Amino acid sequence: MIFSNIFFIFRFLTVVLIIYYRVPYKYKNGVITLASLIFYSWGEVKYFPIMIASTVVDFFSSQYIEKHRGDRKKMKRGLACSALFNLGSLFFFKYADFFILNANNFFGLNIPLLNIPLPLGISFYTFQTFSYTIDVYRGDVEAEKNIINFSAFVTMFPQLIAGPIVLYSDVQKKLNTHEGRITLEGINEGIKLFIFGLGKKVLIANNVGALWTDIEAMGFGAVSTPLAWLGIIAYSLQIYFDFSGYSLMAIGLGHMLGFDFPMNFNLPYISKSITEFWRRWHITLSSWFRDYVYIPLGGNRKGLKRQILNMLVVWFLTGFWHGADWNFMLWGLYYFALLAMEKIFLLDWLKKHPVPARIYTLLAIAVGWAIFYITDLGALGGFIVKMFSFSGGISAGYYLRNYFASILIGVLCSTTLTTKFWDKYKNNNLVMIPVLTGIFLLSIAYLVDSTYNPFIYFRF
Repeated sequence: MIFSNIFFIFRFLTVVLIIYYRVPYKYKNGVITLASLIFYSWGEVKYFPIMIASTVVDFFSSQYIEKHRGDRKKMKRGLACSALFNLGSLFFFKYADFFILNANNFFGLNIPLLNIPLPLGISFYTFQTFSYTIDVYRGDVEAEKNIINFSAFVTMFPQLIAGPIVLYSDVQKKLNTHEGRITLEGINEGIKLFIFGLGKKVLIANNVGALWTDIEAMGFGAVSTPLAWLGIIAYSLQIYFDFSGYSLMAIGLGHMLGFDFPMNFNLPYISKSITEFWRRWHITLSSWFRDYVYIPLGGNRKGLKRQILNMLVVWFLTGFWHGADWNFMLWGLYYFALLAMEKIFLLDWLKKHPVPARIYTLLAIAVGWAIFYITDLGALGGFIVKMFSFSGGISAGYYLRNYFASILIGVLCSTTLTTKFWDKYKNNNLVMIPVLTGIFLLSIAYLVDSTYNPFIYFRF
């Protein structure tokens, strides 16, 4: 079940909110837990026990750490238990076949693949629950004593399958203090954010994404250079509006339930460096790697050489987190190389030359998305050659005519125009009600009429 779905909007969400708002405060976290488990099990019922096990293991691991506060050896034992389960589950389901396949290829073995489907959202909720245990170990938060409250944190359906990655400290107070959790202002804000996110996902991402799907179907090697660029621009817009739209819907749903989730995107395509881009793109993931990998490794406190090494580790892991294919590791190392160059010498020059900086950043991002999407390294190399060789192939004319309006809307909505509109009119009902109603009705009409409604980050 995904948010941009007629059943979710008009049945599941409607029923859950009616029950949630009517039950006494002491039962609300239980309603969240039950609704979230139903939401997760709707398409992944066979992996329901993994979600339960993740909740139980991290709850009791944190209790063990809290009970033995001061005994470093026992505290490490509790942390190790959580790490073994969370990282072990992620490795088994996401990476086991990758290592088996490569072992077979490199050593001439014939080990059968496990062919286990990836459990929905496992990359997100394992990071979220493991970070909680780390925070308890560090003493940054106290271990949650109520397993229902903790279950609500782990399974909370708005951010369960695709983030944003919510830390326990983000929701701790609201989980344990019911007064003032649900307000009309919060519900109103949540509805606005959800509808805007729905519009980004359905009206922009789905429309521009159809072009990239067409190009993939015809074969990356068959396209001309202009069509290759048109396609990668379309994919760049699709992944941004798909993921940021879904994140915005999640944040809106969080508001409706009385929680404040962190923002996950901040107009990344207006960046003037790759360093700035990663401060604006998938913010909660970047923050997670900063707080739980980069800083513990030493961050920038041990000299430039050690900082570059720490960056290498972080970006290798970032790429590997996204998928069990070589292109994802290449993608992570590609961004490491760009960020290292900016750190060592390029960033000061970019700050002084904003126009070349924007061009460089957008070109680098476009190449990055090609690396990110195309898993076949041979096809990837051919596509990048197409992008920069000015070679012939299928013309871009037909596709430009058909998708020009969608791409133009996507480009305009990637700029500060959207934030300026929001800041100016968010409290003006005479403007917002017609705009929100129009976006909602158009989105529902699209969902009713179209069968094309992918969600890119389900791959992770």
